[in-house]
Amino acid sequence: MEKSIDLEQLKSIPRDDYVLIDIRDETAFSYGHIPGAINIPKERLVESVKNFGVKKKIILYCISGIISPAAADALIDEGVEAYDLEGGYMAWLRKHIYDEAGENVKEKAEKSLEKKFHRQLFSKFAKAVVTYKLVEEGDKIAVCVSGGKDSFLMAKLFQQLKKHNKFPFELVFLVMDPGYSAANREVIERNAKLLGIPITIFETDIFENVFNIEKSPCYICARMRRGNLYAEAKKLGCNKIALGHHFDDVIETILMGILYGGQVQTMMPKLKSNNFEGMELIRPLYLIREDDIKKWRDYNDLYFIQCACKFTDTCSSEVCLTKDSATGSKRKKVKQIIADIAKDDPEIIYNIFKSVENVNLKTIIAYKDKAGEKHNFLDDY
Repeated sequence: MEKSIDLEQLKSIPRDDYVLIDIRDETAFSYGHIPGAINIPKERLVESVKNFGVKKKIILYCISGIISPAAADALIDEGVEAYDLEGGYMAWLRKHIYDEAGENVKEKAEKSLEKKFHRQLFSKFAKAVVTYKLVEEGDKIAVCVSGGKDSFLMAKLFQQLKKHNKFPFELVFLVMDPGYSAANREVIERNAKLLGIPITIFETDIFENVFNIEKSPCYICARMRRGNLYAEAKKLGCNKIALGHHFDDVIETILMGILYGGQVQTMMPKLKSNNFEGMELIRPLYLIREDDIKKWRDYNDLYFIQCACKFTDTCSSEVCLTKDSATGSKRKKVKQIIADIAKDDPEIIYNIFKSVENVNLKTIIAYKDKAGEKHNFLDDY
């Protein structure tokens, strides 16, 4: 039995005759998936399908078609009529953004920021800019576009801000290619064109350098990427880089510091660079909820890449856990903790954020000052 099908063959099969299953993890699925697919991570696939109780074709896909053939084989061994989708999600995504993306993508996305999502997105973006003094007269800001939903939204919000700005500032939409596959690079460039974002791309070999590092490659990759962004932005005459961290990233970081680091700290809305004099990092999505970003993405029928590193194409959850996902797995646990407690009281999410705005040093046993010197409540008891 031929176990692989391509996108054209998939279109020819009546929709009621098959079940389309995305075998990536829940996080990857949430970043974007083929419409109509259900999510069953590879580790639970065989048992879940055996319990379906339906006699339909099972069609599987992963990110790029590397993992799904073995998963299809496992189902075939159990007597299931299973196929893998050639090229996986990336093959579908490339076809979608060229052949099926609607006209006037840019206009619809911008109108939605002005109307439907103005309160949830643009207003909170503008509030962060004003509250934390993120944009000032004469700034030249490198808006760092990684290719995901957060950075592309940030780019559109900066364009909207530029339309209404009360003082002059400049923008550069900066994309670093750390060694993307041709498919991922193509998706980023196509999305930028669809959304009317004039990107400037520079290339590095970061993915190649960290691929064989066993201990914390993701952490090292992030540090290297930030350093390269600072350097390139400075070369272009920028004094700030803007990153797409949002409100959920902030509260997750607060809880991770408490639960895993034994310290109270947060992701700051802006930071001065220690290694690049005169440079600053800003986070203008600081007050924006991730769910609202997803709603904007889905409303506009937009599809973006996730991580896009070399690990993503070839790893299953077990392999990635041995490579680096101590931090990723901790963040995932914290994200779930927040989701669980928010079901009973949504205000808890905002109270976590307020906790780092309302620190009372009189009720703290010990703390460090800006110079790093430790103080104890007994010092002036």
